[in-house]
Amino acid sequence: MADRILVTGGAGFIGRHLCRELLSRGSEVRVFDALIEQVHPGGERPGDLPSDVELIEGDVRDGDAVARALKGADHVVHLAAEVGVGQSMYEVERYTSTNDLGTAVLMERLIDNPVQRIVTASSMSIYGEGLYRDRQGNLIEDAARGVLRDGQSSWNPVDGDGQPLTPVATPEWKQPNLSSVYALNKYVQERMTQIMAAPYGIESTCLRLFNVYGPGQALSNPYTGVLAIFAARLLNGQPPLIYEDGEQRRDFVHVSDVAHAFADALEHPAAAGGTFNVGSGEDRSVSDVARSLAQAMGRNNVEAEIVGKARTGDIRHCYCDVTLARDVLGFEARQDFGEGLADLAEWLSGQTAEDRAERARGELEARGLVA
Repeated sequence: MADRILVTGGAGFIGRHLCRELLSRGSEVRVFDALIEQVHPGGERPGDLPSDVELIEGDVRDGDAVARALKGADHVVHLAAEVGVGQSMYEVERYTSTNDLGTAVLMERLIDNPVQRIVTASSMSIYGEGLYRDRQGNLIEDAARGVLRDGQSSWNPVDGDGQPLTPVATPEWKQPNLSSVYALNKYVQERMTQIMAAPYGIESTCLRLFNVYGPGQALSNPYTGVLAIFAARLLNGQPPLIYEDGEQRRDFVHVSDVAHAFADALEHPAAAGGTFNVGSGEDRSVSDVARSLAQAMGRNNVEAEIVGKARTGDIRHCYCDVTLARDVLGFEARQDFGEGLADLAEWLSGQTAEDRAERARGELEARGLVA
């Protein structure tokens, strides 16, 4: 008999790709999703959610609805979350309620409806600044930038003598440095999963996702992944907005690789009890990524707008050390970035998007969250 897997938040970007991957492996899939307007305009079932997937609409904070969704499930993938660093800094109650209380409700209902394993989506955001090295070769886990000011000459963290630090790939052992409400939420989700699962005989795994991109992302949501936000601007003939100077470095991993990682984490015996980074292991500047996307979309004449200001909660550099996931789970990102952008651009050619980036920028500036 096939395993039945419940995916909370499974109608979202990552969830839909994961559902297809799980179905291809012979699993039965049930999705529990609130279909919120910011992600799903009109609150309708996404057209690319496979018809073989059972969809239960409900809020993860509703214990009765969660209990119904858990009936008969063998495993859970917990993706349900409000997502967005900037928005989390002023919609604090909404983010904390959905992300932290919602996870608490899920874990409590699992007491009476236990499953074999739960895999929870965590985030690179919990690291804050990534790992750095100083001039003496010492690793620095608590790099900070201090007060950011409009138009400053350097956005990079420095040591106690004011000398620049060099970013290096960030491993799982790097201490958390929670610089946004969203980061705090994701850390709570991660720790709550690990604390609550074992006493009730449930295996748990947490995956810390880096910058996920690919077809199917919510283009009109200005707090989603940066490539989707850039794409919405480009589709509307507008330049991507890049904060600071555009030289901040990130790790972009294709959603198909992320779907494989979740599916493998459900199956691999060594995943139980572990927390793993999921990224490509390659770092790129945000400016380079914006330029590459514009070229892939045939918008070669569109130059990004460098804002020259920083948002509260943003970090300078953080990219992925994939050693642990590779050595323990056999995970390796398969999608070449250039080919992944071409795949994204092909999908974008048939899409329209409402560009809300300027509105989001205005909301942040009105609250003093852009410096």
